[in-house]
Amino acid sequence: MRILPEILESTPSIAEIRRNIHAHPELRFEEKRTADLVAQALSSWGIAVYQGLGKTGVVGRLDGELGPGKMIGLRADMDALPLQEKNTFAHASQNPGKMHACGHDGHTAMLLGAAQYLSNHRDFKGTVIFIFQPAEEGGAGAQEMIEDGLFEQFPCDAVFGMHNWPGLEEGHFGVVSGPMMASSNEFVIDIQGKGGHAALPHNSADPIMAGIQIAQALQTIITRNKRPVDAAVISITQFHAGETSNVIPDTAMLGGTVRTFTLEVLDLIETRMHEIANQVASAFDCKANLTFKRNYPPLINDEQQTEYERIRHAVATGVTKGLKVNAGHGLHYTNVQAIAAIPEIAELNIGHAIVGHAVFVGWENAVREMKAIMTQTRLAALHT
Repeated sequence: MRILPEILESTPSIAEIRRNIHAHPELRFEEKRTADLVAQALSSWGIAVYQGLGKTGVVGRLDGELGPGKMIGLRADMDALPLQEKNTFAHASQNPGKMHACGHDGHTAMLLGAAQYLSNHRDFKGTVIFIFQPAEEGGAGAQEMIEDGLFEQFPCDAVFGMHNWPGLEEGHFGVVSGPMMASSNEFVIDIQGKGGHAALPHNSADPIMAGIQIAQALQTIITRNKRPVDAAVISITQFHAGETSNVIPDTAMLGGTVRTFTLEVLDLIETRMHEIANQVASAFDCKANLTFKRNYPPLINDEQQTEYERIRHAVATGVTKGLKVNAGHGLHYTNVQAIAAIPEIAELNIGHAIVGHAVFVGWENAVREMKAIMTQTRLAALHT
């Protein structure tokens, strides 16, 4: 992969920023230290900084010197996960129970690297908006930024993002048109039965048996209700009932996740889950209540931007590789034509029409690769 000498020269300083962030992980909406670090770096490069969008979000604005043009957003996430880091290197987490295990420290550093380079090369038309999103991990931080007026203040024509992908070979980029990451949804089914002695099951309404049959029947939605060509997953990850060996409990609980590439399939699955839970429970003289929470819609890459990215990556690296992943969360929204980012921005009917593209990148030397991908063509799209 060809990398500009200037980018190579700045890699150690950007890597140091990444290690600094990694050593001080902050959970969703707690990213004050990280936000301040980002803001200070942007300011030092002469980039206008706006803080407070989405509580701890940071936005940088850089206007090109060749006049007005497109407004292009580049996005990264900043928050860590509630995990205990077991690494022992010098920049391991100093905050107990918190760790950058999803690579957001790298994403933030890579976007700062792109910002630094562009601040030194402003010979382009239009405006670049650097979006540093908080609370990607389940906090809908992008929703907070939008509700605080992100796209009213910065009406982007397109938004681009990138996510590391450990299974992708170094120097390769995962590019796909259309669905790239599935919607993320969760559900809980509470089953109310009638408890009794385990030796007298005929006197009870067994919620465990009802739950077992519901769990099995839910999979028929995948095999019999949706079209075979429509990707979807229903995974039951929790089943709780009872506390002792000789008592049939009054209640049982099932929980899990649903992933789809379209909202139409998601609507179908939610409807059928309600029907199956209620009717199967009734067959066992029990009652069921389904709570279905839609967290994030699917990430749909804009076709035109995808083809642009394919060509650009091929020119820059000589390699293209399509990649689809049936899991997701991200900087994407209902009614946003194709916002580009990977993980989380919530399902909002916000009415913006923003096109964009998301890319997976091989994680090795990701700082250099992100900077290269953001800068090798000098954001040619801004000249259109």
